[in-house]
Amino acid sequence: MSLARELMDAYANRHILQAPLSDRDPSFDLTSAYAVEAELVRLRQMSGRITVGRKVGYANKAVWRALKLETLVWAHMYDDTVQYAPANEAALDIARMSSPKIEPEIVFKMRRPLSGAEDAAGALAAVEWIALGFEIIDCVYPDWKFQPTDFVASFGLHAALIVGEPLPVEPAIIPKLAEQLVQFKVRLTKNGEPVAEGSGKNSLRSPALCLAELASAISRRMPDEPLAGAELVSSGTLTESQSIAAGESWTATVDGIGLASLTLRLTA
Repeated sequence: MSLARELMDAYANRHILQAPLSDRDPSFDLTSAYAVEAELVRLRQMSGRITVGRKVGYANKAVWRALKLETLVWAHMYDDTVQYAPANEAALDIARMSSPKIEPEIVFKMRRPLSGAEDAAGALAAVEWIALGFEIIDCVYPDWKFQPTDFVASFGLHAALIVGEPLPVEPAIIPKLAEQLVQFKVRLTKNGEPVAEGSGKNSLRSPALCLAELASAISRRMPDEPLAGAELVSSGTLTESQSIAAGESWTATVDGIGLASLTLRLTA
């Protein structure tokens, strides 16, 4: 598919497209976008890469009506875009990226398949562990302006995921953890200076509820490709996205949940 190759080339060469796909073709809908995303997966797999999970977009119901969305959207992540952070510290080379931004998120590792859940506890029952993470996003559309269809078709803007130390999800802690994922707070700092604050509520009222919605949405749209055991899920930003540059050090600190602070140093 030519659109998939065009987008891969744009990211590989740090080339900003003249316009989003939705501007070029008003008929470009979510079905078309997921077809492009599937072709991107195929091309990456042909080059030897492996899908390891999915990242969420538009985990905010307040924008769904304006954007004519019925649910959130998603795209795949890969073995060469996910990095684990021993001792909750990591470094990332961003020289290949065009205009990267950072987002603190809750990351889930699935224990078993999930096709949907009625509540947060039901979703967490399918989870092996959770972790604090940094989603690094990158955009090849002018001025970061795009529609959900453009988001899906361009890797979900996914450039990298940094995963902090995991917190095992045992059955005994699920009721308390479900409450904490609603209430916890996160603070984001750059070079030690406060930049942004957020909470679990910013991810569809709870990252666990976001996970449940993702599983249901995937099952409705792609019943042959449900959210599977061992997949990672990056569940939507907890603060506003922040532009980043080489030489910076970013730290996310949470209160109200048993996750350690995560620090990322950016290089080029």
